[in-house]
Amino acid sequence: MTTATQSGSDERPARRSRPARKPKPQGQWLIDGREPLNNDERIKQEDAGLAVKQRVIDCYSKEGFSSIPAEDLAPRFKWIGLYTQRKQDMGPEHTGVATNAELQDEYFMLRIRLDGGQTSTAGLRAIGEISRDFARDTADFSDRQNVQLHWIRIEDMPAIWDKLEAVDLDTHFGCGDVPRVILGSPVAGVAEDEIIDGTNAIRRIKNEYLAGDEFSNLPRKFKSAVSGSPRLDVTHEVQDVAFVGVNHPEHGAGFDITVGGGLSTNPMLAVRLGAWVPEDQVPEVWAGVCRIFRDYGYRRLRNRARLKFLVAEWGAEKFRQVLEDDYLGYKLIDGPAPEPWEKDRDHIGVHKQKDGLNYVGVKPAVGRVVGSDIVKLADIAEKYGVSRIRTTVMKELILLDVEDEKVEPLMAELDELGLSANPSAFKRGIISCTGLEFCKLALVTTRERAITLVDELEERIGDLDTPISIALNGCPNSCARTQIADIGLKGQIVVDDNDNRVEGFQVHLGGTLGMDANFGRKLRGHKVTSAELGDYVERLVSNFKEQREDGELFRQWLVRATDEDLQ
Repeated sequence: MTTATQSGSDERPARRSRPARKPKPQGQWLIDGREPLNNDERIKQEDAGLAVKQRVIDCYSKEGFSSIPAEDLAPRFKWIGLYTQRKQDMGPEHTGVATNAELQDEYFMLRIRLDGGQTSTAGLRAIGEISRDFARDTADFSDRQNVQLHWIRIEDMPAIWDKLEAVDLDTHFGCGDVPRVILGSPVAGVAEDEIIDGTNAIRRIKNEYLAGDEFSNLPRKFKSAVSGSPRLDVTHEVQDVAFVGVNHPEHGAGFDITVGGGLSTNPMLAVRLGAWVPEDQVPEVWAGVCRIFRDYGYRRLRNRARLKFLVAEWGAEKFRQVLEDDYLGYKLIDGPAPEPWEKDRDHIGVHKQKDGLNYVGVKPAVGRVVGSDIVKLADIAEKYGVSRIRTTVMKELILLDVEDEKVEPLMAELDELGLSANPSAFKRGIISCTGLEFCKLALVTTRERAITLVDELEERIGDLDTPISIALNGCPNSCARTQIADIGLKGQIVVDDNDNRVEGFQVHLGGTLGMDANFGRKLRGHKVTSAELGDYVERLVSNFKEQREDGELFRQWLVRATDEDLQ
């Protein structure tokens, strides 16, 4: 008889369990400590950028571009709204191959911050004059309600800052790992249908929390929005934190809060915390969310250093609990979701204000207006009694407080500047990023291609009686929000019919915000060259016009259309 201990037994000696591998630190300050885990974090810890403005004034503006150390040039200059722009002779073949130092020119893009999209005619004129005098007449109104100028020399920055300060404008935290401009309804305080005015909340956030250094070193950028408009006019679904107007059945008008939205290469929709926030609590709740990001956000890998990844891991329930227990010290009130708004979210055209006056919304061609024309626009606005100007997330300009009898003559003069209050559906719904013209990350030309695309579609098709959004982006980072456009076009190098490598786009279709918010779909292997783009969009829209049902929107048709119809 054999025993279990004899040779040949099936019994094996028990294996020793290995200790669980300790997860890598993610750079979460309250979990892993503050030891920098990469070079960006080291640079920020040594000097997060707040002092660099004074160095520009005292040294670099006097000694020139060559005097700027690399670590100030990037990333610290971002904290004061400055990016080096792309050299004009560096084509798309250099993107992702050449270093940033090789791609960058000795000129800058300057981002002027317009929180809530608000400025005055004096501010608008100052922007136009800076563009004319220091930026080769360039000016782009962005989908973040900012204004961006190009060809800026470091020598001119002190004079530019002086001119901006005189009209209560600045470039502070225009870029970088900081709270960026706070989006706001462009018709806050004046719209007839407004639920609640978020202007004071935006002003308090900027004055109380952004003037100091508390939020000067976040894991990455932090995007915010506050709007009391029922139009949901601040793309709240793709912001790190957003407050949108709702009416609570017991407590009245306030704000619903969402967190964790964002696009780029890993798009995520924001989630509701299910809380109702009164207007006077918005700033401290905003600060609480920002502090969670600062303390728990992932800092080890830059491509995961956004709030959306933390929210995806924690979920809404835990996020709200941490916010309430550890950062606010009180429970938030449960509240309703905002009412859906499925029509256009923009403010194009003439609309009544609650005081009986009017606001007029116009659309520049993809947000571009030359500086000298901005000065003319300020003159026209003042001629008709307008002193308040607003920008929007759709790159529109809005003139407030227009008297009834002045509306028509004002619109006529704006038309002469190329600013229409009644643009075609194509011009109304198109946006683009800066593209290869100035951006070091871009692969294709976008802004000029978008302008010519609108011209082509208007000539071939005329107009549509339904909204259509088209977004052209020069790289995968989605600055032009390609994933939430009816037709999203992500720039890349493609091969044409003659096997030439040329500029082109990967096509995304059916992205949308609202009740059925989604990031659209890519048709497998479907790409178009830049030269073919007009033909493709014409074909797509023509198929829609032939097949549409009564009252059907373009975005609704995209959902049911066959792949063949969408090619």
